[in-house]
Amino acid sequence: MAEVGGKKVLVVEDDPDAVETLKIVLEDGGYSVSSARNAEEGLEKVHAEKPDVILLDIMMPSGTEGFHLVWALRKDEDQACRNIPIIVLTAIHDRTWVKFYPDTSDPVYKPDEYLPVQGFLDKPASSEQVINKIEEVLSGESTAFRGETRSEA
Repeated sequence: MAEVGGKKVLVVEDDPDAVETLKIVLEDGGYSVSSARNAEEGLEKVHAEKPDVILLDIMMPSGTEGFHLVWALRKDEDQACRNIPIIVLTAIHDRTWVKFYPDTSDPVYKPDEYLPVQGFLDKPASSEQVINKIEEVLSGESTAFRGETRSEA
């Protein structure tokens, strides 16, 4: 992964057209980009490359692989890998009733009680939305998961 602007983004997405689009958007935004086609390859690249942030699709060839990757990373022995910020970028809400983050008015649950990630974007997301969310997460402005699971808090 070539360094562009110093920040590395790993895109874990099975759709090659989506990967190419995100790569163009992110590189134009000054980010270095690498990609993985599935959760297994994504986990390998996280360990090898230690990206600054991960853009993660949920629904991949084996169903909801993205969920499994989140939990594998959050339980990883390597703290550097365990604490990499994750932004979920998915169309799951168009295909299923699954809800993995609460509405802002939800009185019971916080975002990290659903899925320990730093951000969510529904597909299709605009270039501006993607860049803004990455900047928000990397700046620490995100209010979601911050490096420990609820059971560790």
